[in-house]
Amino acid sequence: MLPEYDIIVVGGGHAGCEAAYSSAKMGSKVLLVTMNLATIAQMSCNPAMGGVAKGQIVREIDALGGGSGMVTDKSAIQFKMLNLSKGPAMWSPRTQNDRMRFAEEWRMLLERTKNVDFWQDMVNGLIVEDGKLKGVTTAMGQKIYSKAVVLTNGTFLNGLIHLGEKNFKGGRSGEGASYGITEQLVDLGFETGRMKTGTPPRVDGRSLDYTKMEEQPGDENPLKFSYSDETKPLAKQRSCYITYTNQETHDILKTGFDRSPMFNGAIQGAGPRYCPSIEDKINRFAERDRHQIFVEPEGWNTVEIYVNGFSTSLPEEVQLEAMKTIPGFANVKMFRPGYAIEYDYFPPTQLKHSLETKLVANLYFAGQINGTTGYEEAASQGLMAGINAHNKLSNKPEFVLGRSEAYIGVLVDDLITKGTDEPYRMFTSRAEYRILLRQDNADLRLTKIGHEVGLADDDRLARVEDKIQKTEAIKKLLGKASVSPDEINGYLTSLKSSEIKQKVKANSILRRPHISLIGLRDCSPFLDEKLTAICGLEDDALVQAEVQIKYEGYITREEQMADKMDRLENVKIPPDTDYTLLSSLSAEAVEKLTEIMPVTIGQAGRISGVSPSDVSILLVYLGR
Repeated sequence: MLPEYDIIVVGGGHAGCEAAYSSAKMGSKVLLVTMNLATIAQMSCNPAMGGVAKGQIVREIDALGGGSGMVTDKSAIQFKMLNLSKGPAMWSPRTQNDRMRFAEEWRMLLERTKNVDFWQDMVNGLIVEDGKLKGVTTAMGQKIYSKAVVLTNGTFLNGLIHLGEKNFKGGRSGEGASYGITEQLVDLGFETGRMKTGTPPRVDGRSLDYTKMEEQPGDENPLKFSYSDETKPLAKQRSCYITYTNQETHDILKTGFDRSPMFNGAIQGAGPRYCPSIEDKINRFAERDRHQIFVEPEGWNTVEIYVNGFSTSLPEEVQLEAMKTIPGFANVKMFRPGYAIEYDYFPPTQLKHSLETKLVANLYFAGQINGTTGYEEAASQGLMAGINAHNKLSNKPEFVLGRSEAYIGVLVDDLITKGTDEPYRMFTSRAEYRILLRQDNADLRLTKIGHEVGLADDDRLARVEDKIQKTEAIKKLLGKASVSPDEINGYLTSLKSSEIKQKVKANSILRRPHISLIGLRDCSPFLDEKLTAICGLEDDALVQAEVQIKYEGYITREEQMADKMDRLENVKIPPDTDYTLLSSLSAEAVEKLTEIMPVTIGQAGRISGVSPSDVSILLVYLGR
C-alpha cells in the first residue's frame, strides 16, 4: 500500500520531469508514476533542445530554477547560437544531445531530489469525489491517494501508431498506449480531440558516406543553456551534416502516397503545420526539386542517426528505397522506420492560467495533452503546473507569468485564451515583446521571481545580482569614457564605418551597426583595463551591456507598450459574470467570453471574436 502524496505526476516525459522536480524542490511530497521507468525523459523525436524561440524557453526554465537547462548542458554534444546575423531578439541557443545521457541525467537529477518517489505502472483512472481530485487508480489495481494530480500523458492517451497500411496501439515505438483516462474525463464533462504527429527513420551512421554531405560543426566558442556554474561549455563537439532529397527521391516517395496514413486521410487528427512529413512537403511545395535533410547523431558513442526532415508514415520499404537516392545514403541501413502517431488531447481553453482544470479542482494538465508539440513547450508547462500545484496546496497565490515577462507566459496565455486545434509550437513571432524576451536576459527577468517562489536558490540570485551590478558598471563606464580617432579609426574602417575626427563617447560608437564591445575593448587600452577590473573576461555582463546600449530605444519603447497593456491586465473581471445579460455585446463575443471566462480585460481582448468595441462595453460594465 503506497502512502498518500501531496502531488502525483502521471507521465515521465519532459513535462512530467519538470512538474515532479519543481514541486518536490519547493517542498511537496511527490510521486512520479510512469509506464516504464527506463524511458524517463526519453527524447522520442529529435535528439536536440532549443532552437528559435524554444531556446529562449529552456533559458527561462533554467532561470526560474527548473532542470531542463542543466540536463541539456550535461548531455550536449554540440552547441550553436542560431540567427546571430539578426538582432538579439532572434538569437536562439540550440544543442544536439546524447539521447541516452539526456535521459540518464534527468533520472539522476530526480533521484537526487528530496521528496520524489517513483512508481512503474499505467494510470487508468482518477479518483474524483465531489468534483475534487483525490488520487489515481492504476492497471495493477492500486489506489494511490494525493491532494493534486498533474497529467502529462504525452502521446500515450489512446495512442495509435501508423506505418503504411499497418496500425497498432502504442504511445511510442515499442511502448503501449494508455487507456481509461480520456473516457473518464469525457464523462466528467471535458471536451477532447485527436492530434497526430510523426517521426523520421533512424539509420546506421556506419552505412553513410559523409564526404557527400555538407558538414555542420558547432560554434567555435560554444556557450551553454544553464546560468548555473554546475555546467560548463563543451570542450569538444560532434558535427551534424546536411544533404538533400532530389527528384528521384520524390518520385519513389510518391509511389507510396496512397499508403501513407498521414497523407491519405486515414488519420483524422490535425498534424504539426511547422514540421510536415516529407509526403506533405513534396505535395505542398511541388515546385521545389529538393528538400534539406539534417543528419543528426544520437549521441557521443552510438552510431544511430536521426534523419531530420524525413518525417514519414510511408511503408518501410518505400522509406528505405527513397533514402538510398539521397547523397551519402546509397548504402544506408535502417535501424527503425519512421511512423505516424495519433493521440487524444484536451483543448486547453478548459484550463485556468495556472494549468488547473476548470471542471475538476486540483487536476492539472501539462504538455501534449494540451495540444502542444515539442520538448521545450512541454517542459515549461510541467514547470508551471508543478509550481501551481504546490502553491495551491500551500495556500499561496497562482503563479502566472505575463506575456511581457516570458515566452512561457505567451505560451500559456495563447493556449488558455485562444486554444489550439493543431499542435502548438512556439515562435518568436507569437510574442509581442520579443525584444524584452531575449535569451540573454532570461536570468535578469526571471531568477528573482524563481527565488521568490522557492525554486531558484540563493546562489542563483547572487549570480544575477552580480551580473546586474557589472552590467550597470560597464554601461556607466562606456557613457563616460571616450575613444580617440587614433585608437578607433582603423577598426571603423575595417568594418566600413565612417571614421571619427575627434574623441567621442564609447557608447555612441557602440550604437553603430556591426560595432562590438569586444572590438572596442581591443582598440582601447584604457577600456580594456577598466573592463577587466569590472568583469575580467566574463562574457555575460559584456553581452548584456552591449545589447542594452545598442537597442536602448527599442527596449524602452517595448517597455512602455508593455506597461500600457499591463493596465488592462490589472482590470479583473468577476468570475461569475453573466455575459448574456450584456445586450450590447456581439453574439460571438458572448459565446467566446462564456466559454473562456477570461480573468482580466487584457485576456478578454485577446480572445478571437472579441472586438475592441466589445472590450469597451466590458470596461463600461465594470465601471472603468
